Amino acid sequence: MDRWMRDIGLNRRQHFKLLDKNSLPTFLKILSDITHNFTEKVVESPANIKAVVEIFDIVANLNISITKTSMRDILLTTGVLTTDGAKTSWDILNTDKITNITAEPVSRRLSDINSTKGDSSTFLLSLEKFTKQLSNESFNIDTPFILLNKTTFTDNFNAEFNSSVEINLLQSDGGKNSLTVITFASMDNVLSVRDVKNSTMNVINGRVVLVQSSGAINNVSFTFDILDEALKNPKCVFWNFSLFEGIGGWGGEGCELVNHLNRTVTCKCNHLTSFSILMSPYAPDDDTLSIITYVGVGISICSLVICLIIEAAIWRKIRRNKTSYLRHVTVVNIAVSLLIADVWFIIGVFTSAADKRFLPACTATTFFIHFFYLAMFFWMLTSALLLLHRTVNVFDVGLSNKSMLAIGFTLGYGAPLVIAIITIAATFPKVYVQENSCWLNWYQSKALLAFVVPAFLIIVINLIILLLVIYKILRRRLAGTTEQAAERHILLVISRCLAVLTPLFGLTWGLGVGTLTNPKNNGIHISFAFFNSLQGFFILVFGTLLDKKVQSELAQMAQSHRSGIRSTISELSSGGLGFWPNWRRGVYHVSSGEHSSSDTSRNT
Repeated sequence: MDRWMRDIGLNRRQHFKLLDKNSLPTFLKILSDITHNFTEKVVESPANIKAVVEIFDIVANLNISITKTSMRDILLTTGVLTTDGAKTSWDILNTDKITNITAEPVSRRLSDINSTKGDSSTFLLSLEKFTKQLSNESFNIDTPFILLNKTTFTDNFNAEFNSSVEINLLQSDGGKNSLTVITFASMDNVLSVRDVKNSTMNVINGRVVLVQSSGAINNVSFTFDILDEALKNPKCVFWNFSLFEGIGGWGGEGCELVNHLNRTVTCKCNHLTSFSILMSPYAPDDDTLSIITYVGVGISICSLVICLIIEAAIWRKIRRNKTSYLRHVTVVNIAVSLLIADVWFIIGVFTSAADKRFLPACTATTFFIHFFYLAMFFWMLTSALLLLHRTVNVFDVGLSNKSMLAIGFTLGYGAPLVIAIITIAATFPKVYVQENSCWLNWYQSKALLAFVVPAFLIIVINLIILLLVIYKILRRRLAGTTEQAAERHILLVISRCLAVLTPLFGLTWGLGVGTLTNPKNNGIHISFAFFNSLQGFFILVFGTLLDKKVQSELAQMAQSHRSGIRSTISELSSGGLGFWPNWRRGVYHVSSGEHSSSDTSRNT
């Protein structure tokens, strides 16, 4: 079979020039028998599928009349090429084409337009040409994967095909016209889900139906049975062969949604070609997620602001100890990074919700969200490295504050900046942002890996460091000097903070990956939204409030504040407002005042 494919591949154009209305039926029969007898070899080889598609393309352009028998052979061959086993090969063919068309220079694309024409588009276009070349008789062809109905009508037409598609022609140009309808059971294995917006987030959720008529049709209605009820947001679409420079894609021009009711979707279009419906993958209830996200982000932002206010209030006190100072530097930068990331997240929500998303704004938003989320993780890594360094050098001076700060800021902000820049540069020819939100793309360019991989590596490294530090601290049981005891207390605080926040952030972003691998799981979506939006609250609690030194400083500040208030009240009472009790004494003790005056005059 492979040898036969290679032979006709080398000589197909010369061979097909000899085909005519007498030899074509025999050739189509041979092609049908070969593809049927060697189905597995055909569908598992993109090269073999491509060879059959090119055969169809050349034969369809010969403009030879197609009989019912020949059309049946064509549909049997087509059925083999559309089976589930062929989906992987079609995915390879379609992916190669769209990658080449986006990566090649414009000048080369325009000069070599025929070489980038999509195989799936060529395949479908050939079938449309075959339907136009059918003989005038009316007939039906029923194959395992495809149903063809050819009939005639005068003004209006209504029929149901294969119990999955209903067609209603509401208006034609009058006169007797022929109508050919081909209903495909598995053409979704062949055609990409890419739409006019270059989105691949949707799913073909109805039969693909090819409709051709000998007359002009400007009002046709389709009712599709939904294949998967879990999918939402139906779009009425047709296959537009001109999209993406001949690769093709789903467009909606001239089609509109009429209703979505009782597991059916009704569409109305003003032209004929190949039609279907696209629907979005299932997502949890938007209102529930929105409430959890917005309330959580609000709490997170407020918590981070409180955290920074507390850090500013006690900053002078914590500078006395080197390790404590460096710990609070990391806490402040973790809080600042997450706070800015949350603000950009809110900007991204409004940018994505706009009727027409402004891509440059969404790209900038994604870049900054990526950068500051990574900065949060890298500052956690800095905190873990500080913990390790101070544990190893607990009795030694170690690096100076300036050296530690230089390392911290280089790692905390320099590494995320490099990763963010490389990510946007590497994905520029493809897709950087997601199609429905301002965040790193996953399905096309896998840009999200530039966040997931560093984040999880940091989580693993932090856990390893944490285990080493706990081991060393447990070995040093003696308290030592007061200074060494204070140092150990700070190290224990850092360890506790990392022990809580590292698994917590790991769980959060593990759930984030789960939303991609299992998008239909409502619980994963809600759990991710909850934990992700409350990270700021956890930083406030475990990074600041549970530190006994912070609690002590806050208690002293509160005590000092209360003492200051009492002192002020006392001064006011003994000063300018003191006339009030004296006036009261003057009112109720007048005689005493007189005796006092006389006594005073006597003493003088």
